Order: sequence, then C-alpha cells, then structure tokens
Amino acid sequence: MEGAVRSASPLPWNPLSGGAGPCTETRAVTRRAKRLAPPGGIADLRQEGGDRGAPWRLRARLTPPQGGETDGITLRIQTSVKGLLDSDILLKLSFHLPISYPSSLPNISINSEQLTRAQCKDVKERLLEQAKRHLSEPMVHELVLWIQQNIKHIIGQSETSVCNEKSTLSRCISTEDGIWTILLHLDHMRAKTKYVKTVEKWTSDLRLTGRLMFMGKIILILLQGDRTSIKEYLILQKTSKVDVDSSGKKCKEKMISVLCETKVQSEHKRFQAFEVKEYSTLDEIQKEFEAAGLIDLFSEFVPALLK
Repeated sequence: MEGAVRSASPLPWNPLSGGAGPCTETRAVTRRAKRLAPPGGIADLRQEGGDRGAPWRLRARLTPPQGGETDGITLRIQTSVKGLLDSDILLKLSFHLPISYPSSLPNISINSEQLTRAQCKDVKERLLEQAKRHLSEPMVHELVLWIQQNIKHIIGQSETSVCNEKSTLSRCISTEDGIWTILLHLDHMRAKTKYVKTVEKWTSDLRLTGRLMFMGKIILILLQGDRTSIKEYLILQKTSKVDVDSSGKKCKEKMISVLCETKVQSEHKRFQAFEVKEYSTLDEIQKEFEAAGLIDLFSEFVPALLK
C-alpha cells in the first residue's frame, strides 16, 4: 500500500533560485520524499511561492526502477493561477524526473477542470519549450513560476481561433477594431438562473451591452461592444462550466452558434445597457431589433429558428 504523509514545511531548496547546481533540486526532493514515504509511496510537501508566485502544493511519488534506471521521481503540483478576467484556475501539473535529470527533460502532463483539452495541450507545449531553455539546470520550480505568470497569455492565444475548431461556433470573427454587434443562439439552458447571472456578470465585466432574449424555446444573445471584449466573451462562453447536463453535472456550453457578426454602422443604434427579456411573440422580438436598426439581422436569422 502507498504511504502518505503531509508536511507544511517548505522544500529544502531556495525558492528564489534555480538551485545550487546540477541535480540539486532532484536530490533535495528525493531525500525529503524518501524520509516521508517508502519507495512507491507518496510524500505531500508544500511550497510557499513568496513574492514570485502563488502558494502551491507538491506531491512527490518515488517510482520503482524501470529500464535499468536506479530510481525516478514524479512530482505532482497543484497551483491556483489567474485566467481571463482574473478567474481562478486550479492547475494540476505532473513532472516525471528521470535519473538523468536535469540533463534530460522531465515528462510533463497538465490537467485542469477549468481548461479544455486543447488549452491543456498548449500549456504543456509551452512548458516543454521553456524547459529546453533550462536544460542541465534544475527547472521545476522555475517552470511553475513561469506558468503562473504566463497562463493568461497562453489561454488567450489558444482561443484566438476559437471558431476555426470543430465546434458549433459557425463563423469566425474578424479582428478589425471598432464597435461590433454579434448575435448568438443557444440551444437550451438547464440551470437558467445561474446561467443568466453568469452572462450578466460577463457582460458587465466586459462592458458589453445588448439583450438576452427568451421566447419559448428560442434563446438569443445580442451583444454590442468593442472587438476585444466580444472575443473575450466568446472564450468565456465556450470554456466555462456555465450550465449542467442531463444528470445535473456542471458542463461547458457546446450548443452555441454564432448566427451573425457585423460592425456597427451609422444606421445602427447602440444599446445603452445589457438586459434580460422574455417575449411572448416573434413580433415583440422584431420590434426590439427594429429599435436598434437591426431589422435586416432579424429577418435573415431569427424567423428561421422557428422552422
């Protein structure tokens, strides 16, 4: 059976340096892990990030000999990082350090419930690129600090072409500057109250105006705002667990379509706020679009949703 021990003391290497020399990091963690857990067991260690990063927990698993190696060590690190709009992301990183580390790169795996598989893959690739720059130097601590500081940028880059992926987003948005209008269609909302509050928070944070419109089973989101904010909204809409599935488990929005996106023209009127509205008839929705100078948008896309 695996042994498990918890310790609140910091790791025995200086958190403000990369280590005193080759394998210092590995030997330090290995020595401490061996004292806390038997081979094949787990040692729980904790490192306070100080002024260079957020606190993170480290789990060290000593692996049995394989392929002629005398030993190896797997470090599992959990750290909370800030994503888009400063949302909290619990990042789980696993570093397997071979006996030849740091002359050889560690094997890295990434997992997070707040990120998509594609985003986790991008984070892993960027970490491996960074690791190559530290070859022959202790690097795990530096890699953790680096990802804490750069995760937001990596996520943003991985979602720039969000509608080019095989998803239900039907059209990609131009990167031109200016005020834009975008019309989204949602297939359903199971956790309606929570979903609506989340959309209201996102639009408030991003300073977007428009309407969240309900009529029977039709759900539309009409947004206006600057290009960057609309793109960030789409990223949040696609990557956040905003609804629940049929079993009541939190899930991401997979049934959303971008019906249309267009730059605001002189004949268009700007919405002054974001409002949630219920409509009884299609005529009521049509009047909403007419008031905003968007009757062509309505005629082309909305009636077809009733068929």
